[in-house]
Amino acid sequence: MGSANHHGTSLAVIGAGVRGLGYARRARAQGARIAAVAEPRPEARERFAAEFEIAPELVFENVYDLLAVDRAADAVVISSPDACHAEHAVLAARRGYPMLLEKPMALSEQDCARIIDAVEEAGVVFAVGHVLRYTPYTRLLKRVLDSGRIGTIVSVEHLEPVGWWHQAHSYVRGNWRREDESGPMLLTKSCHDIDWLMYIVGESPGRVSSFGSLSHFTPEHKPEGATDRCVSCPVESSCAYSAKRIYLGCVGDPLREYWPLSMVTEDMSEAGVLAALEHSPYGRCVYACDNDVVDHQVVSLEFPSGTTASFTMTAFTELVHRKTRIFGTRGTVEGDGEIVRLHDFVTDETEEYRTSDSHPGASAADGHGGGDDALIDAFLTAVASGDPSTLISDARTSLAGHRVVWAAESARRTGTVVRLDALDA
Repeated sequence: MGSANHHGTSLAVIGAGVRGLGYARRARAQGARIAAVAEPRPEARERFAAEFEIAPELVFENVYDLLAVDRAADAVVISSPDACHAEHAVLAARRGYPMLLEKPMALSEQDCARIIDAVEEAGVVFAVGHVLRYTPYTRLLKRVLDSGRIGTIVSVEHLEPVGWWHQAHSYVRGNWRREDESGPMLLTKSCHDIDWLMYIVGESPGRVSSFGSLSHFTPEHKPEGATDRCVSCPVESSCAYSAKRIYLGCVGDPLREYWPLSMVTEDMSEAGVLAALEHSPYGRCVYACDNDVVDHQVVSLEFPSGTTASFTMTAFTELVHRKTRIFGTRGTVEGDGEIVRLHDFVTDETEEYRTSDSHPGASAADGHGGGDDALIDAFLTAVASGDPSTLISDARTSLAGHRVVWAAESARRTGTVVRLDALDA
């Protein structure tokens, strides 16, 4: 993947935020043309239109106006706020657009079902942004597992290290901090990982349990003497979550200016950052926000075959690649997003395989280790050919993963084990 040149394929982008911009840049780099945009924020809309030289008549404030135009593009990328996904996807399908929909697919099973009905009725190419399936690392790991070298998978440990400053940026101060405005953290952040685990194991789980909470980013953990804004806080310099340190540390680094700093300010100078933190949500003390999503969670999964898996999501890490250990009847595999180590029980020897991550998007913080590029390639190929076989999952597969997330949230809140097969009965 990533080698095709998709000259002539045109895309309309709904939502010109960080994800929409990232997908658009990757699509253009692969030869596609960005033909239209819908974005309610004037500055973001104008910058996006200028960067991609979009004709003025195809630059829209309102998504409904874009979708009312007769074939503004060959396909659409939907990267609007999570709560808008269902409405935008259903409208796009009814207009006959192939679409790439950013995860999560939608915030409820009912809305996911609406999308599936619309997509299947229209017969359009459809992909959800499950980028972890598409990384060179995942393809390598799948090859090793499918070779049979470790026998039958018995159990899996999977860790998502969110990163302490990423948690503060996105899930304490930022857009995904409140369930009523976006969704539970397991959906908005980790539906990636639940989907990935099901892909690796090759089954959907039958039983789910979960524990987790918002344990640290609460008022009772506010340091003595701390104020509600980092720029004026006398104890800021000793705080791990200092907005001044996090965002001033981005200045001069193009990748970190693109994200996360672009979420905070357009003025990337030190003075501009400090001025933004005076009033921006991103300048708030992490112990004085209105956040309610969890900062750590574990999920236990039991599959019909008897295979078990544990998933841990935690804020309290460096921002690095996910880490996975897979235990089989003939060997084990450990992976860190770049390297796969296989220990063979027959030979009692360890072998190491490395991904060829020569592209610039291989870091944990940018491009999901090459998954963004590969997903765009697969989607553009499917659009150009009308054949969705290049896409690794479909709408119903996405719904299956989301249903596991909702089951895990139910289990966490009620202290019970939730049976997925009971949901199907």
